[in-house]
Amino acid sequence: MGSQLGNAGLLLVNTLVNIYLFLLMLRFLLQASRADYYNPISQSVVKITQPAVRPFQSFLGPVMGRFDLATLACGFVIKLVAIIAILQIAGYGMAPVDDLAIGAVAALANAILKIYFFALIVMIILSWVAPRASHPGAILVMQLVEPIMAPVRRVIPPLGMLDLSPIVVFIAISLIDGIVVGSLIRAAGIVGALVGL
Repeated sequence: MGSQLGNAGLLLVNTLVNIYLFLLMLRFLLQASRADYYNPISQSVVKITQPAVRPFQSFLGPVMGRFDLATLACGFVIKLVAIIAILQIAGYGMAPVDDLAIGAVAALANAILKIYFFALIVMIILSWVAPRASHPGAILVMQLVEPIMAPVRRVIPPLGMLDLSPIVVFIAISLIDGIVVGSLIRAAGIVGALVGL
């Protein structure tokens, strides 16, 4: 019974860490896609993640161009520390350093792909029910997915009312998730079990 409660506690900690990692990667992607910084949702994400990101900004500096390296480094370190702590508490001891690093990278990639996956679903639903929605959340979703949709739209332009680009992007996300992230998770050994939500 005690071990079951312990396992449930570790699972809960891992889930909470992954949710925070999700928010960090959302912050990273909002910056990368040049989404509206003053959007209330962007501001909330920055406020929630800033305490963790601030120490990394002090030595990695402010955002340079599109890519916020401090947020990326913060996500990597938080996941790495969480993996080490969970493995120690669960009694597995210290995993090899390369497995830990691969697991943390896989977790970042997994979070980024999940954000794009959910954002695309929201974008598709919005395009059906409220194509000209002015809600801050709707605007942010459109700004977030545009950088990955625009190159596909250049190759496959919309056919009248039908836009096939989301389907192509969904397939690409699934392939990257299955091949790249899947390979990283397998390469990470036992650490791989702690990668995703």
